[in-house]
Amino acid sequence: MTEATYNIHPTEARWTHIALRVADLDATIRWYQSFTPLELIARREDEAGYGAWLGMPGKTNNPFVLVIAQFFEGSDPFDDAPNAVLAPFAHLGMELPNKQDVDDMAEKGRAADCLAMAPTQMPPPIGYIAMLTDPDGNTVEFSWDQGVYSTLAEQWGLSQSEPD
Repeated sequence: MTEATYNIHPTEARWTHIALRVADLDATIRWYQSFTPLELIARREDEAGYGAWLGMPGKTNNPFVLVIAQFFEGSDPFDDAPNAVLAPFAHLGMELPNKQDVDDMAEKGRAADCLAMAPTQMPPPIGYIAMLTDPDGNTVEFSWDQGVYSTLAEQWGLSQSEPD
């Protein structure tokens, strides 16, 4: 058995990340920093390529990050597999605090030529949504009144005014 690299580990199984292969790490980091609240948590380079973790700001006991990787030519362990993207239904989701935020995000996406779906009112529990595409074609949904946050806040006993 090898020695642990890190000193801190979860006390139980945790859902920690989703990973995407990207063509241009810097362009993808810029896109997510521009269109989402995600911040660059870590950036690495090794013999296989570049990698980065993007996550929400602030402390949490349930960290979840977007892992992005750009492999060097001939170093991608999945080189023979097609580069899968999250689209058109498969997507990353961001729940926004206000309906106007969805409209604003759609307009920002339209101006950047990455609007995939204009704001649309969907039946519950989907809510009011718009979708953008990142530089690699992955779909990112921006929603309001979707209920994911509300449902979990109710289960956890949080009020609207309490921080996450």
